[in-house]
Amino acid sequence: MTSPLPRSADPSVLDLAPVLPVVVLADAADAVPLARALVAGGLPAIEVTLRTPAAPEAIRAIAAEVPEAVVGAGTVVTPEQVGAVTAAGARFLVSPGWTEALLTAMRASGVPYLPGVSTASEVVALLERGVREMKFFPAQAAGGTAYLRSLAGPLPQARFCPTGGIGPATAPEYLALPNVGCVGGSWMVPAEAVAARDWDRIEELARAAAGLRGASGTCR
Repeated sequence: MTSPLPRSADPSVLDLAPVLPVVVLADAADAVPLARALVAGGLPAIEVTLRTPAAPEAIRAIAAEVPEAVVGAGTVVTPEQVGAVTAAGARFLVSPGWTEALLTAMRASGVPYLPGVSTASEVVALLERGVREMKFFPAQAAGGTAYLRSLAGPLPQARFCPTGGIGPATAPEYLALPNVGCVGGSWMVPAEAVAARDWDRIEELARAAAGLRGASGTCR
């Protein structure tokens, strides 16, 4: 099956699905069945966070064995991590914030990236540098939908993937905003389901999350 994000093109990660699963894996052996469950449920883009030592190998396994998935790396905070995860097969990068050095490394990687912001000044700084797609983090704590709605007027060219404190009840509110392409969350990969290797449950939760596109009404 052809992957929806070929390396030869540069479409937006924000447009692949309404929800970007944020995955934390303690065991790289769980990466492939987890990815297959998410893809089967309609969520092809998968953010594997660099919060555990297993993350790089998990990215490598998904990239090699689940071609239908678009696997990326999250919690990228150093230029060195950029090189390591792209070598492992990461096809997009997500950071909780950004520095000039990190932004330079992400830009040089050749893959799509979402630097993290939480203030209007950070958004303006990235727009000056030609970056129009960003992660809004931590979404709920930083002002939630009210803050993003306020940004849409003066900064309509910026698009966001809000992440942090978002669940199935609040996701449609974010997805209805004109400057939100998708939301990030982990509710479809609960830790207890991953630990139990309950891939059927994860697929079911993913399918419900994928259906939020229609529930939002305006999500692209």
